[in-house]
Amino acid sequence: MLKGFRQFLLRGNVIDLAVAVVIGAAFGAVVTALVKDLLTPLIAAVVGQPDFSAIAFEVNGSKFLIGDFINAVMSFVLIGAAVYFFVVVPVNALMARLKRGDAPPDPTTKKCPECLSEVPVKARRCAFCTSAFAPN
Repeated sequence: MLKGFRQFLLRGNVIDLAVAVVIGAAFGAVVTALVKDLLTPLIAAVVGQPDFSAIAFEVNGSKFLIGDFINAVMSFVLIGAAVYFFVVVPVNALMARLKRGDAPPDPTTKKCPECLSEVPVKARRCAFCTSAFAPN
């Protein structure tokens, strides 16, 4: 039983996942600090109020803290924007640069000239309309 558990822990996927969680938590702290310390004060400079938590209204004795909700939405949008512009866009650009020299894979299908359906490249007749293809 312990041998199986040890094999489970030493599999590459589990170790990769553990590293990803630790790096993700550290990166989350960095992005949260970016939003809290840089982007929110920037919005405060433009709008004039960085914290919306004081905004609330009351109906029949029930207090609706709409400002807290606005803060949470703003934080989510800002964190999402920070992750997109500072992680996703640069990684996509790097991956596109790395794949720039790769040749595209050979096609495995072609279009039938009669019915425009996808058929295998080596097919001599269309499976849909039975039209014959010219020899390759």
